[in-house]
Amino acid sequence: MPLLFIFFMVLSFGIFALRKSFRYTYTLFILIASIALTSISSLFPQVLTPSHPHFLTFSAPDSLSIFFILIINFTALTAFLFAGGYLKAYFDKQTSLRWSVHLWAYIWLYFSMILVVILRDGFAFLVVWELMAVSSFLLVIFEADDRKVLKTGINYLIQMHLGLLFLLVAFLIAGEATGQTGFDGLKSYFGSHSNILVFSLFFVGFGIKAGFIPLHTWLPEAHPAAPSPVSGLMSGVMIKMGIYGILRVLFSIQSDLFVIGLIILGFSLFSGIMGVMMAIVQHDLKRLLAYHSIENIGIIGIGIGLGVLGMATGNNTLTLLGFSGGLLHVLNHSLFKSLLFFNAGSVYQATHTRNIDQLGGLAKKMPYTAAFFLIGSLAICGLPPFNGFISEFLIYLGLFKSFPESSLYFSILLLISLIGLTLIGGLAIFCFTKAFGIVFLGQARSNRVDEAHEVSNGMLVPSILASAAIMAIGLGSAWFVKPVMKITSELSGAALPEVFTGDLLRTLSRISLAGGVFIGLVVIIAVWRNYHLKKRIVTTGPTWGCGYTGGDEKQQYTATSWADNFSALANPILGTKKNTVHIGENVLFPGKRTFATHPRDLFKSKLIEKPIDAMLSVFKKIAFMQTGQIRHYILYAFLFMLLILVLTIFKIL
Repeated sequence: MPLLFIFFMVLSFGIFALRKSFRYTYTLFILIASIALTSISSLFPQVLTPSHPHFLTFSAPDSLSIFFILIINFTALTAFLFAGGYLKAYFDKQTSLRWSVHLWAYIWLYFSMILVVILRDGFAFLVVWELMAVSSFLLVIFEADDRKVLKTGINYLIQMHLGLLFLLVAFLIAGEATGQTGFDGLKSYFGSHSNILVFSLFFVGFGIKAGFIPLHTWLPEAHPAAPSPVSGLMSGVMIKMGIYGILRVLFSIQSDLFVIGLIILGFSLFSGIMGVMMAIVQHDLKRLLAYHSIENIGIIGIGIGLGVLGMATGNNTLTLLGFSGGLLHVLNHSLFKSLLFFNAGSVYQATHTRNIDQLGGLAKKMPYTAAFFLIGSLAICGLPPFNGFISEFLIYLGLFKSFPESSLYFSILLLISLIGLTLIGGLAIFCFTKAFGIVFLGQARSNRVDEAHEVSNGMLVPSILASAAIMAIGLGSAWFVKPVMKITSELSGAALPEVFTGDLLRTLSRISLAGGVFIGLVVIIAVWRNYHLKKRIVTTGPTWGCGYTGGDEKQQYTATSWADNFSALANPILGTKKNTVHIGENVLFPGKRTFATHPRDLFKSKLIEKPIDAMLSVFKKIAFMQTGQIRHYILYAFLFMLLILVLTIFKIL
């Protein structure tokens, strides 16, 4: 497998040699061949013959690697199939070179993610980690003619390099102590040293990629800037490489488990709650989805944090259900978030805007897109019978089953986690009621909707595949939960009692059966309705016509008005700005007014923008040194060498 995989990597450079019209098909061929190879090698490990070239150390993938490989493969394929239709609008606009670079970067982002979950050597891992950052950067700046997009891409790349620095330091510290630079040496290091420092370095490095708050500031900018297929891939699987890294390190931890569990749980609860709160006040549809990626990373982290706390306290039930819920949510999120980004891209292609306030009534013009977006919305809210419910149910079950055997203080911690997870779910429903209702229901709020129509069948196929997988997990949960729990048991060392798994699987089967009955009833009602409507004359009228024709589209809820009460309550935390001129009490004939809100990310403004502004202020003050005269620059060099000489004489250097 290693040599054949490298062969496909070499073949990818052929993209630059082909005619522009053949490049997508050629890339698709390489992608499908690579997916087939890695999937077969993962499902049938005996096919994989480990080899050890000088640079790459391919290890036979363990269960955790296999799990992530299959997720990468599915989402990479569906995203690229969607790109086949989505990118047609850019074919004549983009130069031949930029078109080639985009396709090449996509296939190399796929290659790098596969290598990330296979390689164990620290140096090789960091090389492919950097390759993943560079290839995704090239994908983000696809529309680099827009200066804002280019700036966003550079900001993303800088933050990825900052994360790489933390990972490099962590690997070097462990390697210096053990002589092994890589994941295989971590268990030895953690067995004889304090675990918190090096784990914290790893957590920051991987947490930047995953998007934990406050390490998230690149994510809400990069996802809207990138093409929608890329957004689906990055949100669906690329940010999960950070979760993979955290898990890989966690299962080598030997001590300080309780403190580490508290760190993960604290960051995760904060990320989940703040992520969904910031999503609610967004007007940009893709930015809204980006903040929900942060929210779901928080849910995954809650499961992982509880799993670590279960290991620390010897609570196998919490360990198994926490880790299993978090791990299954990795899969579930890859499905419904890529589905949502695909359909947000379809909306953008049909209307040329991501502004929710300029949309409305699209369910009539794009019924399939609306249906798929609704499925994704219900799944991300954790509602049955969709997949998001199953993974969150496992985390809830772990919490409830742990209360009877927990101490008072640990029960309080579990209660805080329970309240946090419940709050996240409730706010997610509020947010997606707004997103789906204002985008697809009601009347059109601008003329951008007038010419909208359903996307091509080719762009609907990926949504069908993702929706089918969502329903399969929701209705056949026992088939998916059992292997995930085996992975968790294998890696954490927690026992997997047959009685416990039997009871759990029976409960999940009943849930799936209830979901199946519900869907069956919905289908029967829909068929019955269609049958009877065939015998009647169906008339249509205005959306708000109830005995009379209501007002125009301006009397509908907007994204701003829908979230106004919440925004006012959360304003001390969110810092949303309102721009308007208030009407005084004595003004009888007010003139024209405008109203706009501008949601802010306080973490971005405090952690990124404020330090950068301070640095720019300093640079402006020393700008007088840039005179443009060569004699001054020679003087600067001479003074620098003189300073070095003085420091050397006094043995300061």
